[in-house]
Amino acid sequence: MKLAGVAGWPVEHSRSPALHGYWLKEYKIEGAYVPLPISPDHLPDALHLLPKIGFAGLNLTIPHKETAFRICTELGVIDPDVLKIGAVNTLVFDSGRIVKAFNTDGYGFIQNLKAGAPNWNPEKTNVVLLGAGGAARGIIVALLEAGVTSIRLLNRTKEKALQLSKIFPNTTVGDWKKPAESLANADLLINATSLGMKGGQPLEMSLDELPKSAIVTDIVYTPLQTELLKNAAARGNPVVDGLGMLLHQAAPGFEEWFGVKPQVTPGLRKCVLGG
Repeated sequence: MKLAGVAGWPVEHSRSPALHGYWLKEYKIEGAYVPLPISPDHLPDALHLLPKIGFAGLNLTIPHKETAFRICTELGVIDPDVLKIGAVNTLVFDSGRIVKAFNTDGYGFIQNLKAGAPNWNPEKTNVVLLGAGGAARGIIVALLEAGVTSIRLLNRTKEKALQLSKIFPNTTVGDWKKPAESLANADLLINATSLGMKGGQPLEMSLDELPKSAIVTDIVYTPLQTELLKNAAARGNPVVDGLGMLLHQAAPGFEEWFGVKPQVTPGLRKCVLGG
């Protein structure tokens, strides 16, 4: 039996076990995917031990993505595309050690956007991206690879956005407190922050200046319809929720560990939503 799992602290909230469990059953694979509550202090030991006890790989969630990146960089197993992101979310084990480390968040974002907005043309898109953390980095890399040539960064701490703009081409920085100046020419608005998540702080931003043709998407998926998406839909903007990003980002790891390229289907979506 092949084993994989997700490591976080905490990890009880993760929907990854339901997601991968659905695929294991769907493709009749003898394997298991388990939640692993691992404290930050114990992560280095866990990454040393898990490959030796039969795990095929691991997903990483908060707060382990950056620590795992540093460990895997020292081991020389990091995917070159991940170097600018500074975080990994997927590890592959073989022969008792880590053999590959990569980040699938950007891949998941792009696949979700293409599925939810099939007419999206990256080469003719002015992007406004909210956030400057690890998720934002992964999305920027994926957008640039897709052909986007204009990304406007808005972040509550402007200095963090300025740091990203020095790293990534075709990026500029706007004013979080005056979003209208950036939204006026946007074709795609992305919330890559945790603002709007259930139980957290709200995302308070007026969409009055946003063109009604602009696509609005949110990486938050609890709730599925965030206030940002509700407000955008109410004024006629096309919207793409964040659940598909979670589903699509999981596929590359599953294929590496279990040898089957899984499909994101309505049945999977229903399962992960608890239906």
